[in-house]
Amino acid sequence: MATTLYDMSVPTFLQTARAVGGFLQKAAIHCQQTGTDPDDFATARLYPDMAQFWFQIECVDNFSVWGLEAMRTGAFTPPSLVGPAPYAALQDRIAKTVTRLQAYTPAEVNDWSGRPLDLDLVHISPAPMPLTSETFLLSFLLPNFHFHAVTAYDILRTRGVPIGKRDYEGQLRTRPD
Repeated sequence: MATTLYDMSVPTFLQTARAVGGFLQKAAIHCQQTGTDPDDFATARLYPDMAQFWFQIECVDNFSVWGLEAMRTGAFTPPSLVGPAPYAALQDRIAKTVTRLQAYTPAEVNDWSGRPLDLDLVHISPAPMPLTSETFLLSFLLPNFHFHAVTAYDILRTRGVPIGKRDYEGQLRTRPD
């Protein structure tokens, strides 16, 4: 059986978005236990020239939900950045990401297979890059999505949140019996 566009995208995004929600919850519990403020994570970063934690969480949403919308419409037009937000709002955003991802159906997403999409981001290329839904997903969305998810994980981990690799991996998808 061939792997479909849906198989490559929605379940993959869901696995990691749910994992992000899980390690955000573990971080909130850690803060309760240690008497620290989870809102302090919002502006934390790994290195001075890297984006802050809130940006990583927004990008997990933008490179999944808005990436799927780009495959549907043919144009990647994520919403404007919200900016620094309280920790609870970041948790809520990931919960909404999961809900929106769950709404996509295999038939709907598979219908976008082979659809043209011009990626027009001047910081990547001076001219629009002609892609298909599949090349957009595999060469742009998934690498960016995972980069921001793992960076959010790394920020929490470097600040002492007791999370590990299994927290990042989330619930693995197994073979149906």
